[in-house]
Amino acid sequence: MLYAVIAEDVADSGTKRAEARPRHLARLEALKTEGRLIIAGPHPAVDSPDPGPAGFTGSLVVAEFPSLQAAEAWAKEDPYVEAGAYAEVTVKPFKLVLP
Repeated sequence: MLYAVIAEDVADSGTKRAEARPRHLARLEALKTEGRLIIAGPHPAVDSPDPGPAGFTGSLVVAEFPSLQAAEAWAKEDPYVEAGAYAEVTVKPFKLVLP
C-alpha cells in the first residue's frame, strides 16, 4: 500500500537540512531503485521553485511500504529527523487516484 510521509520543518532548518541531505537523498534513491517511490520533494517557504535563503517548510514523500508500521519506522529513521530538521512527521495511508 502507499503511504504519505508529511514532514514539517523546524524554524531555520536550512543548515540541518544541508548537513543531512546526502543521506536523505540516498534513502529516497533506494526507494526509487526498488520501484516503491511515487513522489518526493520539499515545500518551498516562498512561492518559488528555488526559495533561496527562505528555505523550506517541510517535505512530502509518497511511497509503497508493506504496512503503516513499516512506513512509520522508515520515516522515523530519516536523516532529517536525526539532524533535527523536522519538527513533526505524520505518516498516513495514501490512495492514488490520478494520474
